[in-house]
Amino acid sequence: MSKSSFRVSVTKDYLVFASAHFITFSGHRCEPLHGHNYRVGVVIEGPLDAECWYVVDFSVLKTVMRRLCDAIDHKMLLPTRNPRLSIDRREGAVHVALDGKPKYVFPEEDCMLLDIPNTTVEMLAQYLAQSLRAELRSAGANHVTAIEMEVEENFGQSATYREEAT
Repeated sequence: MSKSSFRVSVTKDYLVFASAHFITFSGHRCEPLHGHNYRVGVVIEGPLDAECWYVVDFSVLKTVMRRLCDAIDHKMLLPTRNPRLSIDRREGAVHVALDGKPKYVFPEEDCMLLDIPNTTVEMLAQYLAQSLRAELRSAGANHVTAIEMEVEENFGQSATYREEAT
């Protein structure tokens, strides 16, 4: 008996976010603060819903992805699990220290603190895929077998993260 599944994908003009970030590198290097106009695409795999005959409702998928992109749009993206960074919120500001030395102070409302170790496109793709999986599960889409998330930071420069259900 053969096992089959389907793949559906969404890449829309509104699945974008413009955000600032910096990456810490090995050897005590840190790149300058800068930004990108990111684009996002997602592929969902799984069997068909027996009642509706689709993998996932496109309108639900698009709504969730738009909300996830909007949440980080026009934000300073900060990785809370980076061992070289100390991130402290106080008095309406986010203070960032690099290797124990003050580096930046941002208005708190302009920041998005992400539970990732660095703000690379790889980590952003993983963050979005895991966030999407949690949202789909809460919407009852428990049959999804894989999520593939692509985040492009420049034309022709992207990372893809694939997560299979366990």
